[in-house]
Amino acid sequence: MHMRSTRTALVILAVGALFAGLLTGCGSTDPRNLLDSVRDGNVILGVKFDQPGLGLYEPNGNVTGFDATVARYVVNHIADQLGVDHPKVTWRETPSARREAMIDNGEVDLIAATYSITSARAKKVSFGGPYLQTYQGLMVRADDNSITQLEDLDNGKKLCSVTGSTSAQNVKAQLPTVQLQEYDSYSACVEALRRGKVDALTTDEAILAGYSNFWKGEFKLVTMTYLKNACVKDALKTAGSPFSTERYGVGVALGDEASVEAINKALDEMLTPVDGGESAWNKALRDNLGDTYVDEIIARADEPDSKFPYLPVPGDLDFLDSTSKPCPAGLK
Repeated sequence: MHMRSTRTALVILAVGALFAGLLTGCGSTDPRNLLDSVRDGNVILGVKFDQPGLGLYEPNGNVTGFDATVARYVVNHIADQLGVDHPKVTWRETPSARREAMIDNGEVDLIAATYSITSARAKKVSFGGPYLQTYQGLMVRADDNSITQLEDLDNGKKLCSVTGSTSAQNVKAQLPTVQLQEYDSYSACVEALRRGKVDALTTDEAILAGYSNFWKGEFKLVTMTYLKNACVKDALKTAGSPFSTERYGVGVALGDEASVEAINKALDEMLTPVDGGESAWNKALRDNLGDTYVDEIIARADEPDSKFPYLPVPGDLDFLDSTSKPCPAGLK
């Protein structure tokens, strides 16, 4: 009886030790290091799976889109600089609400998923880039000539955006009487716009361009600017300025400056024209978001005193420390 009890105890201890080991091996929550992963030949890239033109999961298991193209270019460039083979890529869907957690928990090596660089996020992750500068815009049906500027929405038009989005609230603040329709996803808004249930959709122009290029010929984009001076979150927004400026970055583990430096070098290379012609960055933007969109935003950037720059500047994060003009007394 004593021997049996001892053997049973030893089996329990052995199973317990094995289980603990499995937990330790599988439950590691340390952030991954991008450069180490490239050297090892396997990287996990976080992107969106449901945004045409930016990150879209295909039936063959690949992911297409501008964000995905940038992510792949970055890791291949780093591999070239390290003198190793291009790594095997595993794509991981990264919902907006989980991006910081997925980096911190070591679920991905990097995230390029319409990931706007902000002061709050920069306290949780480190950013390479920006690799794209975009602005809040409107998308309308291609045959609808009644909406050519923001104020045209204030004429009984129905505006769609995702529930709780700041994009919709920005418009509502300027046009209190706009009929706002909120859906649970941008794809639902797009379908409502196609069917004539709403008249316009608002969010980042790059996201809208992806949908417009996917549904070729069905939509067109409209630039949005403030109609008059406005006070937004205690900051002055002057008439004619963009509703919002979003700078997409490549997120990695907080404090991983070596990876950030390598990412920015890759982005600089991607932005450099090849043999005096088009850069890989510009080609990727055209391939994924369409010539029409690219031609329009280049022309807009070239206008005198334009407030809509076209090219991003990787490594320039000075905007995080810039101070907004305070609202004058009495301005709402």
